[in-house]
Amino acid sequence: MTMATSETLSTTKQATNLRNYILVTGAYWADTLTDGAIRMLVLFYFYQLGFSPFQVASLFLFYEVFGIITNLFGGYLGARFGLKTTLFMGLGTQLIALSLLAFAPPSLLVVPYVMLAQALSGIAKDLTKMSSKSAVKLVAGETQGQLYRWVSILTGSKNAIKGVGFFVGALLLTLVGFQVALMILGALVLSALVLAMALIRGDLGTANKKAKFTHMFSHNRAVNLLAAARIFLFGARDVWFVVGLPVFFVSVLGWDFWLAGGFMAAWTIGYGVVQASTPGLIRRRVEGAHEPDGRTAALLAFGLAAFPAGIALALMNGVAPTLAVVGGLLAFGVVFALNSAVHSYLILAYTDSDKVAMNVGFYYMANAMGRLAGTVLSGLLYQLGLRSGASGGLVLCLWASMAFVLIAGAISLLLPVNIAPRTRPIALNDLGE
Repeated sequence: MTMATSETLSTTKQATNLRNYILVTGAYWADTLTDGAIRMLVLFYFYQLGFSPFQVASLFLFYEVFGIITNLFGGYLGARFGLKTTLFMGLGTQLIALSLLAFAPPSLLVVPYVMLAQALSGIAKDLTKMSSKSAVKLVAGETQGQLYRWVSILTGSKNAIKGVGFFVGALLLTLVGFQVALMILGALVLSALVLAMALIRGDLGTANKKAKFTHMFSHNRAVNLLAAARIFLFGARDVWFVVGLPVFFVSVLGWDFWLAGGFMAAWTIGYGVVQASTPGLIRRRVEGAHEPDGRTAALLAFGLAAFPAGIALALMNGVAPTLAVVGGLLAFGVVFALNSAVHSYLILAYTDSDKVAMNVGFYYMANAMGRLAGTVLSGLLYQLGLRSGASGGLVLCLWASMAFVLIAGAISLLLPVNIAPRTRPIALNDLGE
């Protein structure tokens, strides 16, 4: 093969990788926007019907439970059949979930039925996320600087789009009602599925027919520690953000649904922008080394703990609730976004390309476990805290958030600290194993 031919093949491969990255990201965006919109639609619609905070939280129970199961089995399916297959499965499942709610007679919109639809939505979201983030590892290759940038852009843009989804869901509920809104979202997902099936080239990884389910449980110490830290990091966010915060906005501050959804959208968009900008915001001050490591994750977690504690103390000492919560939430969002982006980079840096689907699936199973704990506790603690006053529910959620973040920081202290410049993922021999 001549040098010119080799260069042509390399250029063609790069163009295909970039094309697939754009298409995978677009499919992920469509599913993410829909997922955020469904969250607001279900939350506000059923709260409007008179459901208590804990009852509202229970509607998302199967969403999170099946997210755990999906991440466990999804990584195995991705390794066994290829990431393109699991990406299409995720989009198709989301379409079914939307249809179940959009076309159901009103008599069927009861808790068990909605929980079933939410279970399918949880499966869809995590299949799509696992497929998209694993695909980035494959199309970016082993160059860590490019991997860091691409995964930060994907993760950050995903959260910005999810924020748009929050606003879209709340606005559609106000303008067209629950079921028509779901039909509109279904049309969006269908369009994304058709385009992805028609335009994505290649298999997004080689299917490994010898992959075994037992391989899902990582033997990489760094991956296991990062997964444990992830449980508590995302539990710390969702314990007050999922149910407690939107209910607080509506019931205590008296905000309309669209305003509450709009603020949560703006917060999530800003959070996504910070995530996408993380490579420029966090720079290792060691010559030639610009990627974060375990020490970065630990320092960010301990710094994050100050914000829920500060908001809780402000509310307990009579600071205006709007000022305390809105201002504190903005600061929390910046530091939490940096935490999350560093985690999203480290999971890909700690794993090898031939194990990426399984390790990412295992890691996001831990992520879903944190969301499950946070979601259930958000409704339960908020309801219990109301006994001590209107703001007591959110205050109790915030103290739980602080405790979760401190645990995440303590676990992160055990993560590898890799101070040397590197151009490959951290391997087991880097960890002393």
